[in-house]
Amino acid sequence: MSMRSLFRNVAIFAFATVFASSCSIDRMAVRAVADALTSDGGSTVFTGDDDPELVGDAIPFAIKMYESLLVKAPDHEKLVVATGSMFVMYANAFVQARAETLSQDQFQERKDQLGRAKRLYLRGRSLLADGLERKYPGFRTASKDGKLVALLKKTTKADVPSLYWVAAASLAAFSLDPFDLQLGVNVPEAKALMARAYELDPDFGNGTLDDFYVSFYGALPSGLGGDRALAKKHFELALKKTGGKSAGPYLSYAQAISIPDQDYPGFKKLLDQALAVDVNADPANRLANIISQRKARNLLATASDLFIDTGDEQPSADEKNESNEGVSTK
Repeated sequence: MSMRSLFRNVAIFAFATVFASSCSIDRMAVRAVADALTSDGGSTVFTGDDDPELVGDAIPFAIKMYESLLVKAPDHEKLVVATGSMFVMYANAFVQARAETLSQDQFQERKDQLGRAKRLYLRGRSLLADGLERKYPGFRTASKDGKLVALLKKTTKADVPSLYWVAAASLAAFSLDPFDLQLGVNVPEAKALMARAYELDPDFGNGTLDDFYVSFYGALPSGLGGDRALAKKHFELALKKTGGKSAGPYLSYAQAISIPDQDYPGFKKLLDQALAVDVNADPANRLANIISQRKARNLLATASDLFIDTGDEQPSADEKNESNEGVSTK
């Protein structure tokens, strides 16, 4: 967003806010604000920033501002997606991520913050699900009624952001509380939504869906749908689609595959690759890369809590395979 566009958006919002004080907001004014805030490129004001603390402090205000607009324009599809996804992103990047850096003697604070992250995920999911319900009546009960497959066939490429964020919010909340039976029941629905999103737009978010599938297929046991081969396939696709400019896929693979395999050398190699990503190479995703690299540093610093052995590094399984490919067998 250009500086001129930013000032224009602020001016529009200021006008609407003053108008609101007289309790007579014009619906057109509200929609004008919503259109300005959700226009293409507007989100880079947040995602392109290089100061996570600044963005983290600003997002709660932005969320409440968006919610206030939704009260007057509940059917504004882009505003619904922007608000719901912002809940999910804030929960992940600024609540859960911070909680996971707390030490073991801060157990209660960690527990409280992860509980807060779960609630934020579910608030975002509820807003997004309401949006899909308005567009496709019966969405909220489709899974229980056995009509989800038929309903998803009606969705189009324009629905991919909503499908993705609803599924991501559901699974993120469940990952924080796997004993929540209701969230567990929703896992097949979330999986179906994500599959439909991938079917409609496999390039959504330049590898976002592939990055998701790295964690999804890598973290689950094979009996529940886990598949290491698919995790690796999506990892390679994510790297290709991002042009190697995203640190996220490296973290996803390291956490989903290297930690369970207790492959510390492979883990370290992946995180070193994440840290080598130039955060300025993709300005629109600068913030995500900075946050991912912070997480990578924290994972490396606490590796002794994750691995039984972090001593002398031995070649990882992939490195062994690569070196063996060049060995003559004559």
